Amino acid sequence: MASLVASKEKMFITQTKLLNEVTWKTVMQIAKKHAKSAAQHLLRLSGAIGPERIYADWQWWILAALPFPHLVRVLDCFFHEGLKVFYRVALAILILFHKHSTNQNSEWYAEATKNGVDHAIDKFCRNMPASPTKLLRTAFSIRALSSQYISRVFIKTEMTLKSKQVITGNRLVRSRSSDNLPTSQSQVNIQMMSHTLTIREKMSEETCKQMGSHSPGPRALSMGVYPIQAIKSQILDHSELFTLWSWLPVRITMYQPVLLYTTEEHGCSLTTFYVRVEHHEPTLLMIKTCNNEVFGAYCSTRWFERNQKDERGNRQAYFGTGETFLFSLYPERAKYPWVGCSAGDGKEDQRVAHGSELFMAADSKMITIGGGDGQAIWMDENIRYGKTDRCSTFNNPPLCPSGDFEIRVLEVYGFAGA
Repeated sequence: MASLVASKEKMFITQTKLLNEVTWKTVMQIAKKHAKSAAQHLLRLSGAIGPERIYADWQWWILAALPFPHLVRVLDCFFHEGLKVFYRVALAILILFHKHSTNQNSEWYAEATKNGVDHAIDKFCRNMPASPTKLLRTAFSIRALSSQYISRVFIKTEMTLKSKQVITGNRLVRSRSSDNLPTSQSQVNIQMMSHTLTIREKMSEETCKQMGSHSPGPRALSMGVYPIQAIKSQILDHSELFTLWSWLPVRITMYQPVLLYTTEEHGCSLTTFYVRVEHHEPTLLMIKTCNNEVFGAYCSTRWFERNQKDERGNRQAYFGTGETFLFSLYPERAKYPWVGCSAGDGKEDQRVAHGSELFMAADSKMITIGGGDGQAIWMDENIRYGKTDRCSTFNNPPLCPSGDFEIRVLEVYGFAGA
């Protein structure tokens, strides 16, 4: 409990119906890759009801069905490591269910064929044949299932679901997880506004692509723009702020922006930058050069991640997620999202090369955003000089004509409560 209370990271279960559906579709997608045999077995047993109705109750496998000794151990890990633990445990349940129901003479195969797979998995969890230690060992022995990968699948699923569900008018699949979620009028309004703005942005992007431009037109102004009234930027005027705000993820526009760091007030030092910025997530970087070019990046992950180590104990070179994007506001207005956003549904791993997933990198000497065949934004340790080039991550042109730039002002914003 002390770990949960003291943590500055987000460790909570989603509380809107839309994001609840995103979570179970994320479980379904990662199961197809990291628990392939179990997912295929589940598909065969599901019959006419389809797998969707089964995965929709995935949180209840853990929170309602597992015996108390199992649940205590799972929550202990959850408090320490976050939501990825639930995803791992859900896959472990599928793997164990597959193991105990493969034989057609088994109790669980008979239960699944008689009463349906959804009831069988629920009963299996309530009578879990594996010990708490065996359950967790199975969960944490799943290889290559990183938080970064889960985050990428989650974001991609969310973006796809927001656009497709609204365009087709399909209703969200209901589960016990969503039955009791808040349905106040204010929440409905926010959710509808979120959907509407996403569709408008998507249509604007498609229109601009037809016209040969990378930049989507500004979304219709909404209650989500009010927080920017308090911004006193030395780089952007309100017209440019409105444009930039319309490109942010909708949920972020509901939070109050806070100026974390500016060279005008805090000096030109990467050390100071890290002290003031590194624990905030997300952050918005805005650069004005000595030639008056204005560009920057929305960075989805805290800069402290530069200190994290991989499974081999080495510091990871790049971090971040596909929600990161670049932008240019002068002399050209354009948004450059991650190239993986245009990959086919659920196929990002096959269609997006490793060189296109280099979102953010940093150390004591520099900061980099975007990589692969070049760096979209690079700044030195004195936050004075930088360079920009085309990169594979965002498929952007150089953000200023010369490629090299001298920084006049750098501003970094966080979002209170995000």
